[in-house]
Amino acid sequence: MKAVQNIGLMLAAAAVLLTGNRVGAAAADLAADNTLTEAERRAGWILLFDGKTHAGWMNSDRTAPRTPVEHGTLNPHKAGHYMLVHTQRWENFVLSLDFKISKGCNSGIFVRTASLTPRPGKDVGYNGIEVAIDDTPGAGYHDTAALYDLAKPSHNAMRPIGEWNHIEVTCDRQRIKVVLNGDRVTEADLSEFTEPNKRPDGTAHKFDIAYKDHPQRGHTGMKDHGSTRWFKNIKLKPLK
Repeated sequence: MKAVQNIGLMLAAAAVLLTGNRVGAAAADLAADNTLTEAERRAGWILLFDGKTHAGWMNSDRTAPRTPVEHGTLNPHKAGHYMLVHTQRWENFVLSLDFKISKGCNSGIFVRTASLTPRPGKDVGYNGIEVAIDDTPGAGYHDTAALYDLAKPSHNAMRPIGEWNHIEVTCDRQRIKVVLNGDRVTEADLSEFTEPNKRPDGTAHKFDIAYKDHPQRGHTGMKDHGSTRWFKNIKLKPLK
């Protein structure tokens, strides 16, 4: 009987050790905020924000951001211009980041901002494509994860105010895809946007641009539109 008990104890200890090894391996594969795991590095991900400084970032008028880095986050509110942008330009890529909004927030993530010089009478946002981030409950052209005024999300997958959200934006030639908190919510093929001010279904949008001709290489940035919001874990994987 005692021998059976000893065997039982040995099996239990082995199970604990095995479980502990699995937990340890999983923990090792999770990056701390604003860092990359070894697996991410091997997969080709690039860390765009170090969590401590504005290195690699500037205002869209090329001035230095005025809002300090706080608690490992970037905040474009009152930074000094229309948006914070990364200094490098990208073409085909997956952009991954976490964001949190304040009450009443109106913001967005810009991709493929082809020029930082606004056209006469337009803001610099007309030079890029905006993934909307807003304190709204809907799933329309101006709600979170929409390609602003161009393509609606299938549903609103944003978490409540004060909680962190994870978003991935894929720009692969003419196709743009948005995944929010694990849900694939928005897709658009820009080659179908053949006329200015008109969506593929014939309805009107505000931009005097035929997006099939929009440059595919440009700056990535986060918009300031009058309220606080926070961004961290900003990573980008170039696509071949």
